Amino acid sequence: MIRILLVDDHPVVRHGLRGMLDAEPDLTVVGEASSGAEGVAQAVALRPDVVLMDLRMPGGDGVSATEQIVASAPGVRVMVLTTYESDRDILRAIEAGAGGYLLKDASPAELADAVRAAARGETVLAPSVASTLVRQVRRPAPPALSAREIEVLRLVARGLTNADIGRQLFISEATVKTHLLRAFNKLDVADRTAAVTTAMEHGLL
Repeated sequence: MIRILLVDDHPVVRHGLRGMLDAEPDLTVVGEASSGAEGVAQAVALRPDVVLMDLRMPGGDGVSATEQIVASAPGVRVMVLTTYESDRDILRAIEAGAGGYLLKDASPAELADAVRAAARGETVLAPSVASTLVRQVRRPAPPALSAREIEVLRLVARGLTNADIGRQLFISEATVKTHLLRAFNKLDVADRTAAVTTAMEHGLL
């Protein structure tokens, strides 16, 4: 019997999931939680085989709860079950240690099979989520800015002028411009705003 913990802040969703999962002969819901913090406590206390984790909840989000469960309850598999499939949500959940990422529009049969696969230690991903991860892997590496170029862009992001940046870093205004032009070239942009935005998109700032 595969033991499941439901973590979702909507009682109606938990009720529906419990009904679907308990209808399977080899699956049983052993607990419910309405927040991330409560989910962590229940996972540690109950030691279920699989936790079905919502992402966005009051009292701590699903990503933080996943990290804590993976760290404090070894052997418990966490599978995200959510309506959200943004690149950022997916990557954060997988990096936190989630063993799967399923969307709430999955059919009862798909959900049951996913829980069984997660319990076996397999990675379960909705097709659209798998496509997102493949796209992320294939994405070109971020531009290699120097430490000084990043430092200058951080100050630009704070609204400082070239003269202000020069005074703060004890370099000439001309040197600031040189660093900025090199950063523009590497980021393939033409102005300060685009440079900051692009650097943030690449996780450089």
